[in-house]
Amino acid sequence: MNSDLIEERKKVAFNIEEFTNWYYGGAEKVTEQKFFENYFLNDPELRDNIATSYLSHQELYEESIRKATVVLKKLKHLRNQGYNDKDLYSKILGGTFQKYIFREGNPLSVHFDMFIPAIKNMATLEQQAEWLPKAEICNMIGAYAQTELGHGTFVRGLETTAIFDQRCQQFVINSPTITAYKWWPGGLGHTANYALVFAQLYTQQKNHGVHAFLVQLRDEETHKPLKGITIGEIGTKVGFNSVNNGYLGFKNVRIPLKNMLMKNAKVLPNGQYKKSQSALLNYGTMTYIRVGIVIEAASFMANAATIAMRYSLVRRQSPIEPDQPEPKIIEHVTQQMKIFPVIAKTIIFKQAAEFLWGMFNDVSKELEKGDLSRLPELHALSCCLKAICSNEATQAIEVCRLACGGHGYLTSSGFNNMYKMVTSAQTYEGENTVLLLQTARFLIKSWGQALKGEKLTPTVEYLKHFVSRSGETVAWDGSPNGIIRAFQSATAGKVALAYKHIEERKKFLSPEEAVNQTGIELTKAAELHCQLFLLQSASTSINQAIKKLSPALAFVLRDILELYAVDLAIKSLESLLQFVTATSEDIDRLQVRLEAALKRFRTNAIGIVDGFEISDLVLGSTLGAYDGNVYERLLNEAKKSPLNQEDVNKSFYLYLKPFMKSNL
Repeated sequence: MNSDLIEERKKVAFNIEEFTNWYYGGAEKVTEQKFFENYFLNDPELRDNIATSYLSHQELYEESIRKATVVLKKLKHLRNQGYNDKDLYSKILGGTFQKYIFREGNPLSVHFDMFIPAIKNMATLEQQAEWLPKAEICNMIGAYAQTELGHGTFVRGLETTAIFDQRCQQFVINSPTITAYKWWPGGLGHTANYALVFAQLYTQQKNHGVHAFLVQLRDEETHKPLKGITIGEIGTKVGFNSVNNGYLGFKNVRIPLKNMLMKNAKVLPNGQYKKSQSALLNYGTMTYIRVGIVIEAASFMANAATIAMRYSLVRRQSPIEPDQPEPKIIEHVTQQMKIFPVIAKTIIFKQAAEFLWGMFNDVSKELEKGDLSRLPELHALSCCLKAICSNEATQAIEVCRLACGGHGYLTSSGFNNMYKMVTSAQTYEGENTVLLLQTARFLIKSWGQALKGEKLTPTVEYLKHFVSRSGETVAWDGSPNGIIRAFQSATAGKVALAYKHIEERKKFLSPEEAVNQTGIELTKAAELHCQLFLLQSASTSINQAIKKLSPALAFVLRDILELYAVDLAIKSLESLLQFVTATSEDIDRLQVRLEAALKRFRTNAIGIVDGFEISDLVLGSTLGAYDGNVYERLLNEAKKSPLNQEDVNKSFYLYLKPFMKSNL
């Protein structure tokens, strides 16, 4: 154990185990998580003999398929041993640690994360009874074939067609153009043998919009593509290279009428179309995935902060006083400013993710009873949280990498895979700017309702307090509640201005073009609304939590909330000052408070990242291991390179030596 880390851990002023139990929702969940980690990560069949970065593209995919079958066999063993938790599959295959079994992604993740949930959300009970048993034991492995070459986030623009042939009681699936080819679905290339295909439904020569259909792609015995199916993988990407993302084209592929997912809409044998009670019901799976993205953003940020924090307590460099030894780099306030806000943000994002998950479950139950009233609110919140959290997590991981200097650039540091996984979330399941505009549309509608005195849903209820004082500024109050009030004022002000400008533009433009011309204001309003929600939900959950926690841990959590709130306020001054009356002295005091919060947090920061309870096997970092033996680990990992397994590489004899002797 590195002596510097031993010294720092002795200074921590709170009980780390207490924090861990609070952070993960109880001691039982922590125990369960450790059991799963040990059960899977300590299995030699799931360990990497060499880093996956040294494998070829084909080798990486094949190795990931092998691991996936091992994981599923171990899951079956748990079932046979009496582990009957109904959420077992989601806990393991959706658990954060499984990302570290599959550093470049699980080739079966879409099957479990999207294909099966989509069947549950969009198929009738009869269809579920037929398809789910096969899917759950992987006789049927599915892809979620929505995105096309020419269309992604704009689902209504999809070009694939499903035309009902009443004579044969079949749908005929076609890709009418090259841009109609399905492109990006995970597992589609060589793994899946079925797909949920999203296509424009035509019956009785009418287009009824995009619906989902179950289509068999490959023979269940030979795995060869069926007639009319053109299929393959799309090639290497920035990350997720073992997920086997694919392309898919159709030429007169016929499926039976019963293969249309008909829980929310149906086609009768005579071709009559029965409309869904809400088109948004078909997008439940995407909302579910966006909730997961927020949870993963917090998880990856915890990993990045852990690596950067531990490394910063071991690495010594750049004397602050010329006549003094090199200090731990965490003593530099600029280093604290890089890492501590990321630690705080990790906790805030986790709290918001848990709130969103609870809301998703509540709304799902309401939908089962036919109550759609909160569906737009959930959709709007999941859109902006996915956008903001994926953006900020990407930036946070890069900041933590930079905080580790040159060593952070090594693949063995662990940042490379994290960054690749997180940055992909900025575009999949909805491009972030488009998602912010979705949230903004909800905010504009809510503002219109507030103007009419109508009731608003809980997360936008604050808007009604600013209707009568639109255009006025709010007096600055630097307390956490005052900062929340400032964000409410700024968000309401931005929404009001955007609403006003849309109405003005509608006098000489179409409503759609008026919204387009106001797009910059709308995205900013959505960003502020999301930041407000993050701050407000964190404040609520932390203030409730500290009533049940020890005074020492309560003190640390208050510091975290203070650090997050003040840092957010400083970074948002451009928007706040438009709607809040603050002086230069107020801003100066904010800076002083930020520096004070960093100083107070300095001693306990290592306790927090240790409290994230991330094992070395999950972390996979030479810089962030619990023992702090950075330099030994760096050298040992370097020696594992395939190029270091021989003293002289054959390229010397083939190319380098002849060139050196040629006297060129």
